[in-house]
Amino acid sequence: MSGALGRFRFMAYVVGVGLLALVLAMVVKYAGGEPGLMRVVGPVHGFLYAVYLVLTVDLALKARWSIKGTALVLLAGTIPFVSFYAERKVVDSVRADRAL
Repeated sequence: MSGALGRFRFMAYVVGVGLLALVLAMVVKYAGGEPGLMRVVGPVHGFLYAVYLVLTVDLALKARWSIKGTALVLLAGTIPFVSFYAERKVVDSVRADRAL
């Protein structure tokens, strides 16, 4: 399970940083009138979030999380900064051998 946890941790950070980049790109698009950055960051973040979803479900199945816990961790990648918090909680939970 350590491999699944490591992959999840990596993607949680990548998605968290990607989401912050997406928010910045949205500000540039709507406040600055320049949509170019959004054309690049949007699809990249979407792809990375899809990978995050797959890796989270993989870890959830191996760690035997509840559906509610799994759904909350999946949604954590949609709110800025929450994926960092969720990653910490998941690591603590998995290392303590507790289900979410």
